[in-house]
Amino acid sequence: MAKMAASMVEGGEDAFRKIFKFYRRRNPPPDLSDVIDFSRCAPGEQIIPVNLAAAAVSDVEATRVGLQPVREWQAFGLRGHPGFIFISNPFLRGTQPFWLRQCLKIYPQKPNICNLDMHMSPLETQDIWGQSVHSLRSSQAGKREARTLLERLRWVTLGYHYNWDTKTYSPSSHTPFPRDLHLLSAHVTAACGFPGFISEAGILNYYRSDSSLGIHVDESELDHTRPLLSFSFGQSAIFLLGGPRRQDPPTAMLMHSGDVMVMSGPSRLLYHAVPRILPAPPERLALETGDASRPPPTGRLRGGAGVRGGMGRLLQVHPELQSECDRQTGAGAWTEISRNSL
Repeated sequence: MAKMAASMVEGGEDAFRKIFKFYRRRNPPPDLSDVIDFSRCAPGEQIIPVNLAAAAVSDVEATRVGLQPVREWQAFGLRGHPGFIFISNPFLRGTQPFWLRQCLKIYPQKPNICNLDMHMSPLETQDIWGQSVHSLRSSQAGKREARTLLERLRWVTLGYHYNWDTKTYSPSSHTPFPRDLHLLSAHVTAACGFPGFISEAGILNYYRSDSSLGIHVDESELDHTRPLLSFSFGQSAIFLLGGPRRQDPPTAMLMHSGDVMVMSGPSRLLYHAVPRILPAPPERLALETGDASRPPPTGRLRGGAGVRGGMGRLLQVHPELQSECDRQTGAGAWTEISRNSL
């Protein structure tokens, strides 16, 4: 990656933008040989192992949210990026469809806010799944005259609702944060050395296979001492992690379904982006054959009341992924969670 960045970027140019455009390119498609795949590589010069706090989360607590015992997780860091942790799919086999279902059917429901509310009444967007699933199930290979609401869904906000115009959060715009997503986040952050993390707000961004996530820093939260937590579900994507400046060339890595990332400490305010969505490896999709109508094995997802203190982003849920969700998703989901403290 360093060699490629040096060959592409001259002094004074925006290194991140150059590499973002390289991986975004469609014709010819980019060379992915420099992209790190944590599911296939071992610690080396650039990749370092990370020891997790296995005792912080019991096996029973992990299972309740669909996670493997923490001692079985594979966690890595990147040299030169202290505070960044990549956990390669810690989910139990067959539990990811539950979280995809939450993103597509449950979390878009009122009182949560979505992009469709900008030009439709709350009654029209109350049951996006119910209004869309029949058409998606019965659609043929040919063109349909109109897209369903689910296909038009681009984002949903949870908890403290993000204002896209002012790029701020307000105490006056708040609804309860989903307790199951909070509990999942709390267990992952505890295993990474951040006990007591309490989720407060979330942004779910839904992308199609030709979409991307622009270069940005998550700095709208008031408390940057708490980590940013990210989950991926569905298809794969290229994730770029840069530095504190746009001139810092980013490191490219693959996010697969079930992967988790934590950005904390010096890595909390780094530039990052997703330039490209990729088809999920067949072996990844083959593992996810669980029943999306049921929660993880115990059937219980319990979270605490009085939720405060974290921001979540679920990204790349595409209306094409074929799973137990009856063909209503497509590319994936990426979640960023951090402390807000409003």
